[in-house]
Amino acid sequence: MSPAERERYSRQILFAGLGERGQQALIRSHAVVAGCGALGSFQAGALARAGAGTLTIIDRDYVEPSNLQRQWLFEEADAAAALPKAVAAARRINAINSAIRVRAVVADLTAENAAELLGEANVILDGTDNFDARYLINDFAVSRGKPWIYGAAVGSYGVTMPVIPGRTACLRCVYPQAPSGIQPTCETAGVLGPVVAAVASLQTADAMKVLAGRPELVRARIATLDVWDGSLRQIGMPPPDPDCPCCGRREFPYLEDSALEPVRMCGRNAVQVRERPGPIDLSELRARLEPLGKVNVNEFALRFVTGPYEITVFPDGRAIVKGTGDTGVARSLYARYVG
Repeated sequence: MSPAERERYSRQILFAGLGERGQQALIRSHAVVAGCGALGSFQAGALARAGAGTLTIIDRDYVEPSNLQRQWLFEEADAAAALPKAVAAARRINAINSAIRVRAVVADLTAENAAELLGEANVILDGTDNFDARYLINDFAVSRGKPWIYGAAVGSYGVTMPVIPGRTACLRCVYPQAPSGIQPTCETAGVLGPVVAAVASLQTADAMKVLAGRPELVRARIATLDVWDGSLRQIGMPPPDPDCPCCGRREFPYLEDSALEPVRMCGRNAVQVRERPGPIDLSELRARLEPLGKVNVNEFALRFVTGPYEITVFPDGRAIVKGTGDTGVARSLYARYVG
């Protein structure tokens, strides 16, 4: 550890649970933040300040004004420019701690790219907004023996749980199936910044134990909290289920699903469309669309406004269609304007 690093992290090194050896391990570590919204932006910023040596930040979305109330790394200029969240987060982290390595990935986490994006992680932090993505992370983490930290928040309520393969239950032991019926989202129930910070703090603390080489300190517990009524509850996780399809029977269907079906964006009146996985020339698309509506483009994305719809197209062929929650309408708009 260099003298500059020792000074920078001096207050963290003084903490007996971490010490200099733990800090050195942190500096050598690699954490992946999957989803850089409310939870993920806090996680990424906190790990950058703690000195996690390499951060990979994965997010498919772009910054909007409504994000700024609770998404900790972004500012008004990011929303005005419609910057991808991963890019905006990486820029801010470089200003927070220029000594660490940051990889910004503007993409959807899928079965096809999971090995590439998650394979080098020492720990994976959940900042996603849907159970399909979490089951994919769970399948990958269990199949590779990688720790990951689940978390979710809506309204004033939050929950977090660590998954340490070989020691704790996995996500599918606890949630064999995604919750059924209509579930509250940030769009329908709102969300408070403090609950996001509280959940992400618990997730980051568990991740730091893993990254510092002390995974045995991670408690097998499910923590729930409500920052509005002041309640905090921790219960022990059940033991691993020997009949669990994931960690028990070693079946990993989410790593085999390569469908490109449209996906409703949680908490938003928007749909992500992945009709074509190939690259798109945004300059050529701009020339085609300018006669038809308002177009803004940068190196990261193209935004096209037509009537009540706003279509943001990314170079990898994905698009986010805002103004509808109907996947059929979104697919039709994609075919009409993108092809």
